Amino acid sequence: MKTDTSNIFPVFEKIINRKNKETLLKQKSKTIWLTGLSGSGKSTIGIALEKALFAKGFLTQILDGDNIRSGINKNLKFSVEDRYENIRRISEVTKLFLDCGIITINCFITPTEDIRKIAKEIIGEENFIEIYISTPLHICEKRDTKGLYKKARNGEIKNFTGIDSPFQKPINPQVTIDTNEMSVEKAIDFIFEEIKEAITF
Repeated sequence: MKTDTSNIFPVFEKIINRKNKETLLKQKSKTIWLTGLSGSGKSTIGIALEKALFAKGFLTQILDGDNIRSGINKNLKFSVEDRYENIRRISEVTKLFLDCGIITINCFITPTEDIRKIAKEIIGEENFIEIYISTPLHICEKRDTKGLYKKARNGEIKNFTGIDSPFQKPINPQVTIDTNEMSVEKAIDFIFEEIKEAITF
């Protein structure tokens, strides 16, 4: 249930609303949230999806670990509490982009249903398109370009998702992609067909 903030924050009644901005951009602002293990292909799919949407005339913004952890969340570590705070902040930033009429492509592990629930509650279920990048763990480990899985296996990194910290599969994602079985090009075509009605004005 959404809270009416107009009396608390009267500025919301003065600024140009989301609907007007969506009309200007000729698109519906949504959050396309890619969840999956490290190395599953979230960022690869996210970047390719942004390029494909841009080519079709959509305005987007990618949010991922690189541009979030290097700035707004650079003071956070990887404890349970910090993981929750990480997603809370990301979700609040996402809401600002949605209010601007912009489609966000969020690429984050978001390993548990509780954490994903926080994101959905802040952003709004009606704005949230969940895409599960379901690439198996052994494939993610083979792709381990940063050596993170190896360090986690050796005990050098604690609470690493998929090794000593759990990953819960999404219960009912709108789209599921296994990058071990589907090329990036086919994945993007498939995703677009699934989301086009939700983002087309």
